[in-house]
Amino acid sequence: MRKEKILICYNEPASIYENYLGKSSAKPEEKVDLSEKDFLNQISNIKKTLKKEFESVNILSIGKDIPQVITKLKKFSPDIIFNFVEAVDGNSNYESYLAGIFELLQLEYTGNKALTLGNCLNKTRTKQVLQSFGIRTPNYQLIHFKKKIDEKEFKLNFPVILKLTREDASIGISEFSVAYDFKSMNKHLNFLFENFKQDVLIEEYIKGREINAAILGNKLLPLSEITFKNLPDDLPKIVTYEAKWSAGSVYYKNTIPVCPAKVDEKTRKKIERMALDAYYAMDCRDYVRVDFRLSKNNTPYVIEVNPNPDISPDSGFVRSAAAAGITYEELLYTLAEYAIKRNGDDNRTAFETQEAVANSY
Repeated sequence: MRKEKILICYNEPASIYENYLGKSSAKPEEKVDLSEKDFLNQISNIKKTLKKEFESVNILSIGKDIPQVITKLKKFSPDIIFNFVEAVDGNSNYESYLAGIFELLQLEYTGNKALTLGNCLNKTRTKQVLQSFGIRTPNYQLIHFKKKIDEKEFKLNFPVILKLTREDASIGISEFSVAYDFKSMNKHLNFLFENFKQDVLIEEYIKGREINAAILGNKLLPLSEITFKNLPDDLPKIVTYEAKWSAGSVYYKNTIPVCPAKVDEKTRKKIERMALDAYYAMDCRDYVRVDFRLSKNNTPYVIEVNPNPDISPDSGFVRSAAAAGITYEELLYTLAEYAIKRNGDDNRTAFETQEAVANSY
């Protein structure tokens, strides 16, 4: 048994909005972030898995009493933290803040650094960084909270998709997110403003296949595809919040993952190159999923960079790992090993990291 002390940190589910998927929330549980609720079911299994390899494994639930959190972190004094914190009291912005606290306390942790988490959570900033590196991403327009937009000043081509700028796990993405005209777009924009109180990113909708590229360490795993062929024709072919977290919904039942994805060699190489470019551009580490949409002529567009993606046993990242011959236990041990081997002075830039990896081949 290994002697390193591990502390699993996670956040308890919290209310995220008063209306659920465009409908009034009649039930209290419908106001809870189901992505966080789903993860609670996995915590004990992760602990059991790590206990097979490590002698000391504890769990800490992160709440909004930060001084108490810091006291507990100092008390546990772990060698590494398994960082599964995605929000605090329902606020996704605090995901990066908590990682920053780990860094200030000089506690090593799994997954991406605070700066990367913050940059990737902000979808507009992500697109700006990607574009500065010459990485293709759909045209977009940022609409600030409660700002009215003039149809004459709107520059994007329809259809468009509306996304919250500072959320992950597909929060805010529903069947109403794709708009085919200005009127329906404006209606959903006002809904998002009312319920989420934040800026909205409007993006030209790429109508085509959705491909996920998972990266473990600096290694690309087999590509995965989300298929929509059984989804009713009147619903947009997108991965909604329901598709990920609401078992029994039409989206959950009819968004089918396929791994490895059936992609021609030329397109596969383009996607893999762009995924690695995005990984380095956003200064990622440990594990990341880069999401793509393919246009009709198979041109790939990066639509999302997801640091610390979901790694529950039935998640897309774990599915890609399995396709590469990596078991769930091996995945958890690998993430632990990355953190253990870091010397606490990981200040290399994205360019230096890329050069080091390139020289290792």
